Amino acid sequence: MDIGIGLPVLRPDPGLSIVDWARRAEVRGFSTLGCTDRLVYDNYEPLTALAVAAGATSRIRLTTGILLAPLRANHALFAKSAATLDRLSGGRLVLGLAPGAREDDYKAGRLDFQRRGKLFDSLLETATRQWQSHDGIGPRPATPGGPQLLFGGFTKTALRRMVTYGRGWIGGAQGVENFRSLLPGVRQAWRDAGKAGEPRLVATAHFALGPGAEKRLHNSLASYYTSGTYIRESIEAGLATPENVAREVAAYGEAGCDELILFPHGGGLEQVDLLADVVGL
Repeated sequence: MDIGIGLPVLRPDPGLSIVDWARRAEVRGFSTLGCTDRLVYDNYEPLTALAVAAGATSRIRLTTGILLAPLRANHALFAKSAATLDRLSGGRLVLGLAPGAREDDYKAGRLDFQRRGKLFDSLLETATRQWQSHDGIGPRPATPGGPQLLFGGFTKTALRRMVTYGRGWIGGAQGVENFRSLLPGVRQAWRDAGKAGEPRLVATAHFALGPGAEKRLHNSLASYYTSGTYIRESIEAGLATPENVAREVAAYGEAGCDELILFPHGGGLEQVDLLADVVGL
C-alpha cells in the first residue's frame, strides 16, 4: 500500500512553506501530496496549492482528496486548469472529486445546493470531452484522456460516476472499519459495469504527532467540520500517537487499500518526518 501525506493547507501557517513541505515529503518517499477543499473556510485553494507543490517536486503525485467539483461553475475553464496542472507536472495529477454536503459553500458561491449533482454531471461531461478532443481549448493534458479520476461518496449516483468516468474510489476519513464496510459495494458496482481489473481504492485519514498532538487534532477537526456526524466520526478516527498511526496504517493495508493519504493538523515541517518514521519511509 502506498502512503501519501496531505499538504498543510487548513488554516495555513504563513511561516510554513508548502515548497519545503512538498520537497521533504518527496525525499522521504511519500507517494502523493493530498489537498482538501472548502470554500467557506481558511484554507488554500487545492489546485493552486498543488501547482506550487508541483513546481517544487518531480516525482510525487498530486491528489485532490477531495475537490468539490460543482463549485467550479465554468466547466471548460475547470478542464483547462486541470489539464494545465497535469501538463506542467508531467502527468502527476489525480483528481478525487465529490459534490460535498455543506450548503454554505454553495451559498457563498451563489450556486444552487440542490442542483449540485446536475452541475457535477455537466462538469464531468464537459471536462472529459475537452481532455480527449480539446474542442479547440488547450493545453493537451500529459495523461492521455485527462487526469485520473477518483470519486468520493457511496450513493448509487456516486458509484455511477465512478464506473462511467473514474479509475476508482476515494473514501472519507471516518476510520478503517467504515472504509472496509463500503468496499464490497464499490467492487460490485465495478463488476456490474463490466469494468476491467479492479477499481483503485484510496483512503484518507487525519493525523497529528508530537507534543500537544491530541489537542491540535481535536481543535482542528472541530473547527473544520463544525457540526453533524462527521465531526464525531472524524475526531474518533483521528490519529494522534505513533501507535495509533501504525495500527491504522496496517489495518488499511489488510483491508485492501491501494493508497492511504494522511492529512496533517497543526505542527510544522517536523510532521513530515514524524509520520515518515512511523510508517517506515
